[in-house]
Amino acid sequence: MSLVNTTVDLGTQAYERLRELIVHGRLAPGSRLIETEIADRLGLSRTPIRSALQRLMQEGYIADTGNGRQSRPYVSPLTKDDALELLFIVGEIEGLAAWRAAQLDTRPALVTELNAINSEMLAEASLGRPSRERLFQLDNRFHRSYVQAGAGPRLLVLNDSIKPQAERYIRLYIDALIDQITVSVDEHERIVNAIVSGDPDKAQATVRTNWRNAAERLGGVIARAGELGSW
Repeated sequence: MSLVNTTVDLGTQAYERLRELIVHGRLAPGSRLIETEIADRLGLSRTPIRSALQRLMQEGYIADTGNGRQSRPYVSPLTKDDALELLFIVGEIEGLAAWRAAQLDTRPALVTELNAINSEMLAEASLGRPSRERLFQLDNRFHRSYVQAGAGPRLLVLNDSIKPQAERYIRLYIDALIDQITVSVDEHERIVNAIVSGDPDKAQATVRTNWRNAAERLGGVIARAGELGSW
C-alpha cells in the first residue's frame, strides 16, 4: 500500500511541477517534451513523468504529433481560437459562482474585500511602471474571492482545472494588456455593484461580460503579436 501511495504522490508531484512550468512559460509553447530529459530536470523516474504527461495531455496543456505511432508530446501552442474558448468557459464557470455569491447573507463582507482589491489594482495601474506580476495577482484575487464565496465543490474543481490554462495566456501576453487594466477595473466595479445589490442574474451577466471582453482584448493582442508555439 505504501508503494502505491508513493507512486501516486510522485505522479501528482510531477504533474503539479510540470503544470507550473508550462503555466509560467518556463516550458515554452511548442517545446518538445522528452521523458528522460524531464525526469532528469525534476529528479524523478520516468514512471511518474509518463503519468503526469498523460494527465496534462487530457487537460490540454500538452499535445502530441505522434499520430498513433510513437508519442511525441510537446507544450500546446497559444492560439487566438484557444484563448477565446478558454476565457469564455471561465466566464461561464465564474458567472455561476457570482450568481450564488449575490444571494449570500455575507455578501457585505465580500463586497468590502472586492472593493479593496479593485482599488489596489487601480492604484498599481496608475504607477509609471506598474508591476505586471502584482496586477496579475490582484486580478486573480478579485475573481477568486467571489468564486470561493459562491461556488460549491464541483464548481471549484471545474474552475481550478480550467483557470490555469487561461493563466498561461494572460501571463505571456500581459505586457500588451497593461494599458487596458483600467477597463478591467471598471468591469470589476460593475460586478461588485451587482453583488451588493443582491441581483444574481446581473452578477452572472457582468462576470460573463468581463471575461468575454477580456477574451476579445486578448484575441486582439494575439492577432497583433502572433501566436506562440504553432508548428
